[in-house]
Amino acid sequence: MMPRISLKAARVNANMTQDEVARRLSKTKQTIVNWENGVTEIKYNDLRELSELYQMPIEYINLPDRKERHRNSEVSE
Repeated sequence: MMPRISLKAARVNANMTQDEVARRLSKTKQTIVNWENGVTEIKYNDLRELSELYQMPIEYINLPDRKERHRNSEVSE
């Protein structure tokens, strides 16, 4: 069984930049940054698209919990 990894690690493993991901999903780079840093919550359909793009099952992608997302947003302010 593959260990769970962060969105950023999944992207890096897929050898993609945030700009490439944003372009492929028709999102802004800032949206990708916010997802990876846990600033904004990712919708299921977007997570599914990332999973397909990264060729990795959703179950293996670790998303920050609400407490961690809140902590990250405080740090970035």
